[in-house]
Amino acid sequence: MTDPTPAPPPVAAPAGPPDRRPPDRPRRRRTVLGCLFPLVLLTLFGSLVANVVLGLYALGDLPNINRAEDRLDESFFLGDRSARDKVAIVKVEGVISDAGIEYPLQQLKRAASDRHVKAVVLRVNSPGGTVTASEELYQNIINLRDDTGRRFPGTGPKPVRVSMGGLAASGGYYVAMAGHPVSAEVTTLTGSIGVFAMLPNAAGWLEDHRLRVELVKAGPIKASGSFFHELSPQERQTWQDMVDSAYDLFLDRIAAGRRTTKEKLRDEVVLRGEAVVRDDKGTAKRENGKDVTVPYTRVRADGGTFTAAQAKQFGLVDSIDDLPAVVRAAAKDAGLGRFRAVTYDQRQGVLDLLLADQARQSAEAQALRTAGAALTPRLWYLAPSANGAILTVNP
Repeated sequence: MTDPTPAPPPVAAPAGPPDRRPPDRPRRRRTVLGCLFPLVLLTLFGSLVANVVLGLYALGDLPNINRAEDRLDESFFLGDRSARDKVAIVKVEGVISDAGIEYPLQQLKRAASDRHVKAVVLRVNSPGGTVTASEELYQNIINLRDDTGRRFPGTGPKPVRVSMGGLAASGGYYVAMAGHPVSAEVTTLTGSIGVFAMLPNAAGWLEDHRLRVELVKAGPIKASGSFFHELSPQERQTWQDMVDSAYDLFLDRIAAGRRTTKEKLRDEVVLRGEAVVRDDKGTAKRENGKDVTVPYTRVRADGGTFTAAQAKQFGLVDSIDDLPAVVRAAAKDAGLGRFRAVTYDQRQGVLDLLLADQARQSAEAQALRTAGAALTPRLWYLAPSANGAILTVNP
């Protein structure tokens, strides 16, 4: 029999404190742009800082970094590593140009400011270069040698010996005249005492292609040296006067350095003989079974090079020795018992690498600069066989 009494309702559990946790939010997905944005900001900030530092560096507002001679590393060459007294080897290499003499000037200033440097060996391995740069480098060597103070302060006069490398010609020989004595290696080519001006001329090409370049000028010979027209006799004479003046200065420097006279350098015959006439392949021209010859004479300042043996015979150098022998002789002349010979190498710091990277030019810009250098009239103390070096000189 069924119980008519209804069952009591279920008792509800006591209510607890309300749930105050915020509802779950959907997770945001990180986009590629959101990941890259902090990296872009960091890169831009780093670039800004680098450009400010490089700008100050280039303007010279960071003096402790910008002193060029402080960015040279001193390297041991020979002698006693523990000796305090030094013989500094200053290297002059490559084409002597306004830009090319920066490294030699840094070395000269470093050697001049070091009171432990008692003597200097100028190591020359150069075909020469521009007249102005050769004279500037010459004067800086004189400054070091005599402590004149005209270019930079020093710690006293320091004797300068010269050691020639494989080639010390024209402007290379010019700067060597600031030192004494002068030594050549047995394989050295030197001399090439002369001057030339290279004036490119495209007038014939323009005429062949029926092109005209109209020059508007003031002054009768203002356009002398322009490659758009032929030189008139008056224009040619202006360049000849400049070449003669530079040649006369060259002879002055040699006469002072070699203790001789300009007349002997220019006029005294040192070689006399017969030159065999040859074609462009070097084959001797023969007639009646004999080589065809023409008279052949040479003077010291005829613009040609000499071997080391010839240079010593004609008084252009004092001895034939290698670099270590010259260094030891310099130490002996300076009265040094214990010494160390050092060289100065260019240091490549972080800023230098950054500057070099910023200064790197495109191939097109470099080609334009090279063409500009070749087309710019100027005077050269340069070995005749090194004319191609003109294309490497900044205009």
